[in-house]
Amino acid sequence: MHVAGTIRVPGDKSISHRVLLFAAMARGTTRIGGLLTSLDARSSARVLRQLGASVSPLVAGRVIRIVGRGRLRRPSAALYCGNSGTTTRLLFGLLAAHAFPATLTGDRSLRRRPMRRVTEPLAAMGAKFVEHGGGGLLPITVRGGPLHPLTHRMPVSSAQIKSAILCAGLAGEVPVSVFEPRGRSRDHTERLLRAFGYQVEDDGGWVHFRPTGRVVPFDLQVPGDPSSAAFPVAAAVLAEGGEIRISGVCLNPTRTGFLRVLERMGAGVLSDGVEAQHGEPVGDLIAAPSALRATEVRAVEIPGLIDEIPMLAALATRAEGTTVFRQVGELRVKESDRLGLVARNIRALGGAAEVVGDDLLVHGGNRPPSGLVRTEGDHRIAMAFAVLGTVPGARVRVDDLSCAAVSYPGFPEMLRRLRRRPR
Repeated sequence: MHVAGTIRVPGDKSISHRVLLFAAMARGTTRIGGLLTSLDARSSARVLRQLGASVSPLVAGRVIRIVGRGRLRRPSAALYCGNSGTTTRLLFGLLAAHAFPATLTGDRSLRRRPMRRVTEPLAAMGAKFVEHGGGGLLPITVRGGPLHPLTHRMPVSSAQIKSAILCAGLAGEVPVSVFEPRGRSRDHTERLLRAFGYQVEDDGGWVHFRPTGRVVPFDLQVPGDPSSAAFPVAAAVLAEGGEIRISGVCLNPTRTGFLRVLERMGAGVLSDGVEAQHGEPVGDLIAAPSALRATEVRAVEIPGLIDEIPMLAALATRAEGTTVFRQVGELRVKESDRLGLVARNIRALGGAAEVVGDDLLVHGGNRPPSGLVRTEGDHRIAMAFAVLGTVPGARVRVDDLSCAAVSYPGFPEMLRRLRRRPR
């Protein structure tokens, strides 16, 4: 496969969720360009409509208009969050300060994902939770009200847990402090809060929030999602020739850990034209074919590249040597048991990988991958192995590529365009 040209990837998923939620908390009209229109983003828009905000239809290429009421309204039915853990966990934070009951649920995959790491600190702030299914799983009803300040040490570094607590501090107008024990997770929530005048300080792993600002309507252009950009970048690295440019990508340093790993692996990926937009660094990525070598991904790096591990593991199957991902047990509680699925699918395609405790080991080789990939509906598994299927001589079948629409609408079409040889 040869690659050429310039492409854009969908709007950043993390930023899209957050700006929708913040816009609903503002009193007045917000306009957002470049918003992700995936299934997950539609889940956020749908539940916010139930909570009293007006959200125009999410259509690619259109400016999305959100009219917020300053507070959320009591919903008349359960809030169905689809497959979106971000929607669920951040919404728990906002609802913790609202004095009405709301029940959150989701699809079968989301109902298997643990929620107590979010609900327990929110309960310590004063919110009440009822687990209808038990075990810390959805459906869960939250009844909020006046909140207390909180100082909380998280069990793992997680942007969703951190952001849920920060959202509770925002909605409840109380100070909170959150400690991340291992590496820094993505900081989009902190950047947005600072833009609205809130005091947010980083101090040796602690994030301290003080309710000094106010959320007001805003206009914003969402940059491209670096986690989505990882897939065409990887396809270019695996290609036989050419070069691609991916324009307008969010290059927030808490999101680009995968680029530092690719650099150690010998991949030719460059950034270009980086400038600040609404507090986020945005620029282009230029990727070209590269010979890869194995590396070790340390535990402290994992929070900054957790979503890119399936793609990096797929690339590691083509690297010289054994690549080790340290302490990636958090992957077991993603949309699937992502850790086990990565290893099993690599082996199903004729490669070599194993899970040792919480570490993932991937052995490189040059045999073309061949076989069936089972995704269990996990969008990142589907896309990572579809990209691996672009290797010359590969015969990779993905059982459900449609699930890519959770985060990357149009992914199959993008991959087909990349695979066309120039005339």
